[in-house]
Amino acid sequence: MSLEEDIREEARKVRRLQVVVSLVMNVVAQSDIPFEEAANLITETRQFALQMFPDKGATYDLIYAPRFRRLMAEKYRIV
Repeated sequence: MSLEEDIREEARKVRRLQVVVSLVMNVVAQSDIPFEEAANLITETRQFALQMFPDKGATYDLIYAPRFRRLMAEKYRIV
């Protein structure tokens, strides 16, 4: 693969992850799903991200984990 193809592929994977994160956040925020199911969706989203970006767990934790924590705290009134 050329550098240009690698960059396009990386951008495609990033967009795909962003879509998945947005979908999960919307499902959790806008539905009546139980806490355990929401937590499971979030865990699966992280696993999905790590499948696409195996060495980027810390980056995921820095960018997406706080968003999910905030959402869960607001939705389920976790202190």
